[in-house]
Amino acid sequence: MADDAAAARRISTGELTGLNTLNPYLQGLYEPVAAETTELELTVIGEIPKDLHGSFVRNGPNPHAAPEGMHHWFDGDGMIHAVYFENGKAEYRNRYVGTDDYRAEKAGKVIGAGGVLMPSAKSRAESTRGELVYKDTANTDLVFHNGSLMALWYISGKPVRVDARTLETLGNETFGGALPRHVSAHGKVDPRTGEFCFFDYSLTEPWMTYGVVSKDNVLTNFQRVELPGPRLPHDMGLTENYVILHDLPVVFTEGGLRNHMWQIKVADQPARFGVAPRNGRGDQIKWFETETCYIYHVVNAWEDGDEVVMTACMMQPNGFPPNPAYGPYASMVNVLALNAVPVEWRMNMVTGEVKKRRLDDRIGEFPVINLDYTGAKSKWSYHVSMAPEELQRFDGLLKYDLGTGAAQEYRFADGVGGSEPAFAPRIGSTSEDDGYVVVFATAPDGTSEVQVLNAQDFDKGPIARIPLPVRVPAGFHGTWAPGDQIAA
Repeated sequence: MADDAAAARRISTGELTGLNTLNPYLQGLYEPVAAETTELELTVIGEIPKDLHGSFVRNGPNPHAAPEGMHHWFDGDGMIHAVYFENGKAEYRNRYVGTDDYRAEKAGKVIGAGGVLMPSAKSRAESTRGELVYKDTANTDLVFHNGSLMALWYISGKPVRVDARTLETLGNETFGGALPRHVSAHGKVDPRTGEFCFFDYSLTEPWMTYGVVSKDNVLTNFQRVELPGPRLPHDMGLTENYVILHDLPVVFTEGGLRNHMWQIKVADQPARFGVAPRNGRGDQIKWFETETCYIYHVVNAWEDGDEVVMTACMMQPNGFPPNPAYGPYASMVNVLALNAVPVEWRMNMVTGEVKKRRLDDRIGEFPVINLDYTGAKSKWSYHVSMAPEELQRFDGLLKYDLGTGAAQEYRFADGVGGSEPAFAPRIGSTSEDDGYVVVFATAPDGTSEVQVLNAQDFDKGPIARIPLPVRVPAGFHGTWAPGDQIAA
């Protein structure tokens, strides 16, 4: 891994070149780390509860080579950071996700930066029918299913199986060769059945798909849903009997489609939520129209009588004008400034009516729940709070009561950037919030730690802090893998 370390160190020591000297998402909290690291004996400040057992894992972008052209934060190679807890002790590891494209680049093939800001070499070489082809980084999400992790990518790619304890790449997941195409980020696992439910979408064609994989890793349903045009959904909802697909008004511009560039706009059209039978046909979907909005992340969804309920973080204008100090990256910085609030939608499957309820005015995102309640009525969710700054920095955590909209707050120290947390049920837990909230936190001086909070004493702060041997850059999504379910 010496080459990776040298390349990443060029960035982390300030050796940026050209336009990337203006790119804030290659510096500070967002700098890639220099190497893969394993540390089996971590110091603990406080005490790790002995009923905390499993892996807290988080994915994110980490370029293995210093970008030479225009670079978007979303395009970095996937790297997973993990802390494994058992019997009051903790281990740390970080590893690159061994996608086909990552391995090809390591072998000397030119793949390219990724494609959000600049078409990649792979896109130019492999786009034979005008479709958009990007470097598949598997850098976005992690889902724990059938004893191991799947690393997933938001533009839809090949799922990559990863060992939840060691983080070693196990290989691409095709569900026994039955996967027809790709899997997007933010699939869901039903804790009652063990099924993995996912969606996929085309960047240029007017359709999306959804599928169901059994607890034994067998593809049991795969359906196509027709759309009025190409769409760019990011998440989905899951209930006991339904999947909820998103037809949202953020779409590619005509010029973007024509020039194979990631150029998007907000179209003048309503948002639509499509409720489809999980194990039925795609043409049985029922669409519900609501006010124009965009949603990155769903909190949870469930069924309540005739209604399908979905809670999610709804985006609003961020209020920041593009800052010319960032040069050609001003637009990227502006779009990345998340400004979302929690909202509940109730869709009546009999009358077709939609009711919308805003739960709170606080700005937050990257919501997580106790995954044992996925697809069932839940009371609690845990969100990052957003610092009122141009750059995306998580300055604390919010614990929401989804019924009342009330929230407890926990703030990191000044300047610290956190990550999406995970909820870890206590061994022998007896209620929804009987467990721990685990989160990475990185200080401005580059030191990182894992913090463990008692979810039922949330606003009192960490009961344990575990300093880490390397910095954990700001990243994307994570999850909790229960220790007794991790495959040997």
